[in-house]
Amino acid sequence: MGEAKRKTYTAAFKAKVGLEAIRGVKTVNEIGRDYGVYPARVGQWKREIREQAGTLFEKKCGPKQADGLGEPDRLYGEIGRLKVELDWLKKSLG
Repeated sequence: MGEAKRKTYTAAFKAKVGLEAIRGVKTVNEIGRDYGVYPARVGQWKREIREQAGTLFEKKCGPKQADGLGEPDRLYGEIGRLKVELDWLKKSLG
């Protein structure tokens, strides 16, 4: 017999179901039945949203500060690209 494939859900679907569970209008069992998801999974998504809700607003407004870890590599890459362009221009004009 063939193996049953595991269902995968999009992040948007998980958020929709989890938020509906947080609202509390329906029970977790009713929500699971409506969306075709096990109630334990609905409870898990609800718990994940509650745990991660505090991190949504931690980002500061304004320009992002670069941590500097990838900055040298990016700059060396740009220097190399500009050098290649300069050499090409020198050859094509001269």
